[in-house]
Amino acid sequence: MRLDELKSPAGANKRPKRVGRGPGSGHGKTSTRGHKGQKARSGGGVRPGFEGGQMPLQRRIPKRGFTNIFKKEYAIVNVKDLNVFEDGTEITPELLISRGLIKSVKDGVKILGDGELEKKLVVRAHKVSKQAEEKINARGGKVEVI
Repeated sequence: MRLDELKSPAGANKRPKRVGRGPGSGHGKTSTRGHKGQKARSGGGVRPGFEGGQMPLQRRIPKRGFTNIFKKEYAIVNVKDLNVFEDGTEITPELLISRGLIKSVKDGVKILGDGELEKKLVVRAHKVSKQAEEKINARGGKVEVI
């Protein structure tokens, strides 16, 4: 199959309803809006969540918990993911982003101890778990907290 052979399946592209084009179209006069009422007016209609004056669902449900605005969110990397680097590599947050192991640094990078490490590496991160630090040091590597 080539790009020029691609085609939408039958019924995938529906033509838009053309309203207000005379009585012969079947969508003339009131343009499918019916007679009078809030939804027939220009700019008419109700906001999302409005229930006609009844207490809306989002206000009927009790509020629970709270959001900590000072919470730190770390980009997480496991030691097994560090095996893609060569021996003696100095691993920095910038290197992890360039290799696609993390998308962004967020509030920092945390190295976790899941999996096994087969390389001797110098790891520079904002946080390192005890297990990860033990595994890196056991291979002769070094951990530096930024």
